[in-house]
Amino acid sequence: MQLELLKMFAADISEEDWEAIRDFAQQYFLAKATDEMDKMLQEKGWGEEKIEEWSKAHLRTPYQHK
Repeated sequence: MQLELLKMFAADISEEDWEAIRDFAQQYFLAKATDEMDKMLQEKGWGEEKIEEWSKAHLRTPYQHK
Protein backbone atom coordinates (compact mmCIF):
# COMPACT_ATOMS: atom_id res chain seq x y z
CA MET A 1 0.00 0.00 0.00
CA GLN A 2 2.77 2.41 0.90
CA LEU A 3 4.52 1.70 -2.39
CA GLU A 4 1.34 2.39 -4.33
CA LEU A 5 0.88 5.69 -2.49
CA LEU A 6 4.47 6.69 -3.28
CA LYS A 7 3.89 5.95 -6.96
CA MET A 8 0.78 8.08 -6.89
CA PHE A 9 2.62 10.98 -5.22
CA ALA A 10 5.28 10.82 -7.93
CA ALA A 11 2.67 11.24 -10.68
CA ASP A 12 1.64 14.61 -12.10
CA ILE A 13 -1.78 14.91 -10.46
CA SER A 14 -3.81 18.11 -10.49
CA GLU A 15 -4.86 19.86 -7.29
CA GLU A 16 -8.48 19.09 -8.16
CA ASP A 17 -7.69 15.37 -8.40
CA TRP A 18 -5.79 15.46 -5.08
CA GLU A 19 -8.84 17.01 -3.43
CA ALA A 20 -11.05 14.27 -4.91
CA ILE A 21 -8.65 11.57 -3.68
CA ARG A 22 -8.55 13.13 -0.21
CA ASP A 23 -12.35 13.36 -0.10
CA PHE A 24 -12.65 9.73 -1.21
CA ALA A 25 -10.23 8.58 1.50
CA GLN A 26 -12.09 10.58 4.15
CA GLN A 27 -15.43 9.07 3.13
CA TYR A 28 -13.92 5.58 3.08
CA PHE A 29 -12.51 5.82 6.61
CA LEU A 30 -15.66 7.54 7.90
CA ALA A 31 -17.75 4.65 6.55
CA LYS A 32 -15.42 2.11 8.20
CA ALA A 33 -15.61 3.92 11.55
CA THR A 34 -19.40 4.17 11.29
CA ASP A 35 -19.68 0.45 10.50
CA GLU A 36 -17.50 -0.43 13.49
CA MET A 37 -19.54 1.82 15.79
CA ASP A 38 -22.79 0.29 14.54
CA LYS A 39 -21.35 -3.19 15.10
CA MET A 40 -20.26 -2.35 18.65
CA LEU A 41 -23.61 -0.78 19.52
CA GLN A 42 -25.44 -3.84 18.23
CA GLU A 43 -23.14 -6.28 20.07
CA LYS A 44 -23.58 -4.38 23.34
CA GLY A 45 -27.31 -3.88 22.86
CA TRP A 46 -26.91 -0.12 23.10
CA GLY A 47 -29.08 2.39 21.27
CA GLU A 48 -29.76 6.08 20.96
CA GLU A 49 -29.91 6.43 24.74
CA LYS A 50 -26.24 5.40 25.07
CA ILE A 51 -25.16 7.81 22.34
CA GLU A 52 -27.09 10.60 24.06
CA GLU A 53 -25.40 9.68 27.37
CA TRP A 54 -21.97 9.88 25.71
CA SER A 55 -22.78 13.26 24.20
CA LYS A 56 -23.40 14.69 27.69
CA ALA A 57 -20.47 13.00 29.44
CA HIS A 58 -17.43 14.95 30.60
CA LEU A 59 -14.63 12.42 30.19
CA ARG A 60 -11.62 14.71 30.24
CA THR A 61 -8.78 13.93 32.58
CA PRO A 62 -8.53 16.69 35.18
CA TYR A 63 -5.43 18.85 34.82
CA GLN A 64 -3.16 18.62 37.83
CA HIS A 65 -1.41 21.88 38.79
CA LYS A 66 2.05 21.38 40.23
